[in-house]
Amino acid sequence: MVSEPIGKALAGLIGNVQVPDDRLNGKFDTKSWIIDTGATYHMTGDLSWLFDTIALFECPVGLPNGESVVATQSGLLDVLYIYADEYQLGSSFDPLITLYMVSEPIGKALAGLIGNVQVPDDRLNGKFDTKSWIIDTGATYHMTGDLSWLFDTIALFECPVGLPNGESVVATQSGSVRLLNNITLKNVLYVSKLNCNLLSVSQLTDDLHCIVQFNSYMCAIQDHTRELIGTGVRRDGLYYFGGAEGDSVQHVSVHNAASTLELWHNRMGHPSEKVVKLLPLVSNIKGSLNKACEICFRAKHPRDKFPLSDNKATRIFEKIHCDLWASYKHVSSCGARYFLTIVDDFSRAVWIYLLVDKTEVFRMFMSFIAMVDRQFSQTVKVVQSDNGTEFKCLLDYFSATGILFQTSCVGTPQQNGRVERKHKHILNVGRALRFQANLPIYFWGESDKFASRSRKCVFLGYPFGKKGWKLFDLDTKELFVSRDVKFFEDVFPFGNPGAVNIIPDNIVPMGGVAHTEASSATLSPGPEVVPTVGLDSLGLDNTSNGQSAPMGKGMRDKFPSVLLRDFVTHTVVAESPSPATPSPQHPSGTPYPIAHYINCDNFSVHYRKFLAAIISSNDPKSFKEAMKDVGWQKSMHEEIQALEENGMWTLEPLPKGKRALGSQWVYRTKYFSNGDIERLKSRLVVLGNHQEAGIDYHETFSPVAKMTTVRAFLAIAASKNWELHQMDVHNAFLHGDLEEEVYMKLPPGFESSDPNLVCRLWKSLYGLKQAPRCWFAKLVTALKGYGFLQSYSDYSLFTYTKGNVQINVLVYVDDLIISGNDSAALKTFKAYLSDCFKMKDLGVLKYFLGIEVARSSAGLFLCQRKYTLDIVSEAGLLGAKPCGFSIEQNHRLGLANGELLSNPESYRRLVGRLIYLAVTRPNLAYSVHILSQFMQEPRIEHWEVALRVVHYLKGTPGQGILLRADSDLSLQGWCDSDWAACPVTRRSLSGWLVFLGQSHISWKTKKQHTVSRSSAEAEYRAMAAVTCELKWLKGLLLSLGVHHPKAIKLFCDSQSALHMTKNPVFHERTKHIEVDCHFVRDAITDGLIAPSYVPTVTQLADIFTKALGKKQFDYLLAKLGIFEPDAPT
Repeated sequence: MVSEPIGKALAGLIGNVQVPDDRLNGKFDTKSWIIDTGATYHMTGDLSWLFDTIALFECPVGLPNGESVVATQSGLLDVLYIYADEYQLGSSFDPLITLYMVSEPIGKALAGLIGNVQVPDDRLNGKFDTKSWIIDTGATYHMTGDLSWLFDTIALFECPVGLPNGESVVATQSGSVRLLNNITLKNVLYVSKLNCNLLSVSQLTDDLHCIVQFNSYMCAIQDHTRELIGTGVRRDGLYYFGGAEGDSVQHVSVHNAASTLELWHNRMGHPSEKVVKLLPLVSNIKGSLNKACEICFRAKHPRDKFPLSDNKATRIFEKIHCDLWASYKHVSSCGARYFLTIVDDFSRAVWIYLLVDKTEVFRMFMSFIAMVDRQFSQTVKVVQSDNGTEFKCLLDYFSATGILFQTSCVGTPQQNGRVERKHKHILNVGRALRFQANLPIYFWGESDKFASRSRKCVFLGYPFGKKGWKLFDLDTKELFVSRDVKFFEDVFPFGNPGAVNIIPDNIVPMGGVAHTEASSATLSPGPEVVPTVGLDSLGLDNTSNGQSAPMGKGMRDKFPSVLLRDFVTHTVVAESPSPATPSPQHPSGTPYPIAHYINCDNFSVHYRKFLAAIISSNDPKSFKEAMKDVGWQKSMHEEIQALEENGMWTLEPLPKGKRALGSQWVYRTKYFSNGDIERLKSRLVVLGNHQEAGIDYHETFSPVAKMTTVRAFLAIAASKNWELHQMDVHNAFLHGDLEEEVYMKLPPGFESSDPNLVCRLWKSLYGLKQAPRCWFAKLVTALKGYGFLQSYSDYSLFTYTKGNVQINVLVYVDDLIISGNDSAALKTFKAYLSDCFKMKDLGVLKYFLGIEVARSSAGLFLCQRKYTLDIVSEAGLLGAKPCGFSIEQNHRLGLANGELLSNPESYRRLVGRLIYLAVTRPNLAYSVHILSQFMQEPRIEHWEVALRVVHYLKGTPGQGILLRADSDLSLQGWCDSDWAACPVTRRSLSGWLVFLGQSHISWKTKKQHTVSRSSAEAEYRAMAAVTCELKWLKGLLLSLGVHHPKAIKLFCDSQSALHMTKNPVFHERTKHIEVDCHFVRDAITDGLIAPSYVPTVTQLADIFTKALGKKQFDYLLAKLGIFEPDAPT
């Protein structure tokens, strides 16, 4: 122990190390025991610990400084265990004598107490070997009494060193000691009155980050890679430090036969006792090994044998055995891929049920139970099965009816052996019957199953270098090697003389040279063989035709895995042209089916129904496709009828100098919140991209809410537990009158008797540049007439406050989100909107602009699962292998010089879809920002990186953000930059993230407009950018009724940028960014923001400015709260 003044002295030596006071003042926790390798015996200063005490006559106890204290009593201590490696000492300690050393008189005193125990003199007289170092867990710092050990010494001002008896000695110097080439001790205290050298285990582990292990005879010191860097040998009860390969480690003394056997048992890799005693050194020892050796069990523990079962039922159906046979690659004539086998334990009677899907197990089992009850008047008491998930649906039924459900241990099919053996018997008999009757494979359900287990072949000789037979398959004309062969020496397929000289045009050759004496011109007849082909018989080599196989990446031949040939994998299989004669199917199974990455178990049943509806929907992409469906035909007819009834157009001849715009149909399926289809919505859209400004239109406006506003709107509703509803406007743009003269061609699918007539538009229609302005003007008038106020932060946001009632409306073209705290007021307002316009109430908000909204007590979960699956499907990567992160580090895409894409439209479409996907996926912001820079001239490298992003989406289709219900509605900003990130322009990259409580509502990755001359300048510009966003968000929250009086915390990992915010004097580094400086400093002065430092490792905005490795990427994802409730199975 070191007393308090050393804390101040060490502060200048080892830095600002905060050391607890108890390490300085010599105080100890008397309720605990210190494990001290520097003590030869146990010792306590609290007599209450002891029982069965015996008085000692002035027994001196030696201390490290040569002085001694007196031990007056000795006793026992119960219920205390000490573990050192794998050794355990008994439940009672040896007599408690001393903590350090005991002087000579105690030897005589102990002789009468604990028997004739021979203790070396050095353990009694307090003498130490001053040339060695004692490895001591009871010392807090390294100490020595020999100044010659030290170098680089520093004087200390009377630094007291506390001793266990409360007294202290003085350390006057501190320095370093080099024990070995790889071990140098720092901050070693020199105590002149110390008679020994103490090596502190705690300081050693802190400085070297090493591992120290003790056993009964030695100590091992290992670095973090488990390499031995030092040892300690036990002498006289103490552990003295030695080298990594010193003699002291090699010559270990053992005291009894058991320890000798154990030692050689450990050295030889834990063989049996019989093997160990074959050594001459221990062959005559009568001891035995420890039967409970943990290492032996961990390394060599075998499985128990399976005894014959003597359990047998006493009546029929008392106990039944069930098992489901796995899916088969060929569909049977009845459409089945599975079969359920039920075996009665008493009679061994068998029932087989063919199943199309695993989910039919419950229905088939219940029909079996009904049959047993009605036909045999019996009840089932026990059901035995394996751990298949298909039987979990029966657990509630078993519990309700009192049936005992027994399952086998995991990975132990032997415990379900009766039905497993019955399966094997059924398959063997079924195959034999099918082959005997020559039934096609799709009748396996009737015969019971399967393809042939053998191939009819001719023996040709012995292959070189293989232990097998070279064979020729008579059916496939293929040469191959197999060891599983059955010979029939009296059958000769080529016995007919006319069939001997065969030209092997269709023979598939195999690699290798066979040593046979057959003629090279003919195929010699040989005995017919029927080999049973195993896995080792399927490796064929077709490259021995004299042509070299193409080399390079992607040129290797790809074959379906033979391990999956008997299983149904998630692939799309084309139906046979004729259902009466199904053609054989050859599945090309994938090890990464999309079904493994979609799981809806964490959602409610109603929400699963809704998800199934929107994911399975497949809206028409063209007019031709829509015309094949009667429902869409009716929808288009109703749309045209509604347009004509509202006076949308009149048919007129096209005036001279005017041109008619084209049009097209857009199709969308609308759903209620429960997943039911609300309607098939066909929308006629004008091709307004052909309009010319000043001729076809004058002013435009897009009533589109910012996605940040949408997330903030929903986050506040989640935090305040408000209701959320969605409404849709029928023919929204029909309510706006056109001021310009616009003509449109007749809609696709409709024609007039006069081919020269076109539609003169009198009201705005979807697609026109001025259409949103016309509709939005009428909507604003209606909302303001009800009492709503339009937000200045976002013109698409409207708020209504009257007393305690508050209603918020967010407009996105013709879709409205409505939230409020009063159900009756919401109902009244929705009725008002329906009177003003033709509205459709879609109920509770579930699906908005392709964003799926799931609500629970935790908050609102936003994701774009369907949109993600559409992207993966369109890219053709549903079966691709997913990757762990979206973009590789050090990508350097800006310097890519590969070939230009021949079809850049596909790249632009994919990146455009990824941009919208980033609405709920902040982790894609950086990847999408990088890819969007190459829309003009995308290259092969850019396309490959875009596909890598799709691979990442394949593994995380349901990933999204959670707007938490327990949010405190306080803003918090994070900003970061990547200096000179662009290798072409050397402009820096800004990234920022804004939280509302614990919900992230705003984020962006954006290249800075100018080149920054330093990283501090780049960080400062990023800080200015996020300050603008925070200022705007504060005004937006005020519109929504959320006041934010406190300064907003802004976290930055650049201390230089933070210093610039506090330094009011401009100098050479900051004068050229004076505007940003004024802006940020004014925001700090006004109390808008309060910048704080955050280490780079925990900087959340780091994910928006650079490509990260998987470890850091996953770490930041967890910190951001981005997760996937339907994680991959």
